[in-house]
Amino acid sequence: MSQFTRIGLIGRLSSDKAHYTIRRLINFLQTQDIEIFIESDLAENLGLVEFPVFDEQNLGAHCDLVIVIGGDGSLLGAARATAAYNIPLLGVNRGRLGFLTDIMPDEIESKVAKVLEGDYISEERFLLDMTVCRAGRVIASGDALNDVVLHPGRYIRMIEFELYVDDQFVYSQRSDGLIVSTPTGSTAYALSGGGPLMHPKLNAIVLVPLNAHTLTSRPIVISSDSKIMLVIGEENSTFPHVTCDGQTHSVTEPGDEVHIVRKPQPLNLIHPSDHNFYETCRTKLGWASHLTR
Repeated sequence: MSQFTRIGLIGRLSSDKAHYTIRRLINFLQTQDIEIFIESDLAENLGLVEFPVFDEQNLGAHCDLVIVIGGDGSLLGAARATAAYNIPLLGVNRGRLGFLTDIMPDEIESKVAKVLEGDYISEERFLLDMTVCRAGRVIASGDALNDVVLHPGRYIRMIEFELYVDDQFVYSQRSDGLIVSTPTGSTAYALSGGGPLMHPKLNAIVLVPLNAHTLTSRPIVISSDSKIMLVIGEENSTFPHVTCDGQTHSVTEPGDEVHIVRKPQPLNLIHPSDHNFYETCRTKLGWASHLTR
């Protein structure tokens, strides 16, 4: 008997193909005698009235596995919503790159069947907790699986801030901002900003400056146990934004402190047993294959 008997489904309906993939997955799970729970937006959009329905924040309380159908952004949202329940996530790719959602639609029956049989790879990923403090009071908070980004918002202007790590001053900087990225996020915005690729098993955080006003400013890799603080400069002519995974936003004011730490609850991400991080990088990033012998 499978260890997963109560499965929640979260999906982003970007096309008719996505509709078909979700229906196909539901049909397969029904043949496996799986109890199915549906996220409320997905249930409404597909007219699924025959299954128990819960919103994304509460779905995890009723399942022992959540399957996300969509792109990496869909999985990021699901990870933040379900992190408190410590249940694993499995991704079916209906997006573009698919670093996190690594089952292709035509592999649903074979790959999901293997997972239900216990033939899979389980990987722990950590998230980041972010809080914005003003005069000693928390005025905003968020969490991120990929990254926390300080940026100017809609204005194309440099911002000023100070960086502290474990209460030690690192530098003050004028730039377009800073990306604070987990290893999971190192293949996303941080990579576009010139940051290094980090293996998902690393307990590390990378700090990637965005277009810094000095050529000597470079990415810094620090321990994931570090406490990061950004202090918003008093001379900013705009109000810098803090964004978590590109999906939740907070607006800061001069003198605000942005605190970022590793979230205590990890994410348990499930992959098919043939998953290979380096193969994923070769495929998604266009790296060269073996030399011809």
